[in-house]
Amino acid sequence: MRLSVEHVTRYQYDAPVRYALQQARLTAKDRPGQQRVDHWTVEVEGGESQLHYTDHHGNGVDLIAVDSGASELVIRSRGEVELLTYDGIIGEHRGAMPLWTFLRPTSLTRAGRQVRALTSALGRDFTADIERAHALSALILERLPYKIGVTDADTTAEQALAGEGGVCQDHAHIFIAAMRHLGHPARYVSGYLMMNDRTQQDATHAWAEAYFDHIGWIGFDVSNGHSPDQRYIRVATGFDYQDAAPVRGMRYGAAQENLVVQLQVQQ
Repeated sequence: MRLSVEHVTRYQYDAPVRYALQQARLTAKDRPGQQRVDHWTVEVEGGESQLHYTDHHGNGVDLIAVDSGASELVIRSRGEVELLTYDGIIGEHRGAMPLWTFLRPTSLTRAGRQVRALTSALGRDFTADIERAHALSALILERLPYKIGVTDADTTAEQALAGEGGVCQDHAHIFIAAMRHLGHPARYVSGYLMMNDRTQQDATHAWAEAYFDHIGWIGFDVSNGHSPDQRYIRVATGFDYQDAAPVRGMRYGAAQENLVVQLQVQQ
């Protein structure tokens, strides 16, 4: 299946910006036999892309400097991707980061009392680790229904589980924390999902991947209750959201920002 993406990220500032830098991880990944990027561009208004590089997770990163005095920054990413596999299996581990590093907890994915209780609730009646992982995914969604506006980018897996709901980022962090606690390397994935009922979307999507011996990495979209299929485009991966966020940055000055995202994903 071939998918096209039109993604506009617009930062509007209420005062001229003195100085700001943004890291944009908005370029879809090429992976032979699974995902082929036919063409992809990232364009900037109100700033300048000073450098494009590949980070330690293999993500394409654009370092963007906001124009001094700018009142708006617009980042447009667009392209077409051919999806070649449909079963959620990513396969063997590749890249510069050793597999064992994906067992380490981060500030967002540390397994505390809430996560340990969640894994204990799973029980032991499973014939395979993958079966247990799918059961974990279902249990997370049962315990933490999808709800917008009750968490933010800094909410940890423990904090989300103690709350009344969360979004895809929270579901991914909880799954990652639990799988690492159970002894499986796990990582965060940001990307795009073609929705069945609409073309226009408000945000990118996030899910998780866990590693299993003799199979490799497998994706789990907790929020939607299944493994990624031909509707999913992988863009960035990392230990947690902070490594794979579509846009992250810093700025100096008193200006406050308003973020507006326009996104279309379609066949």
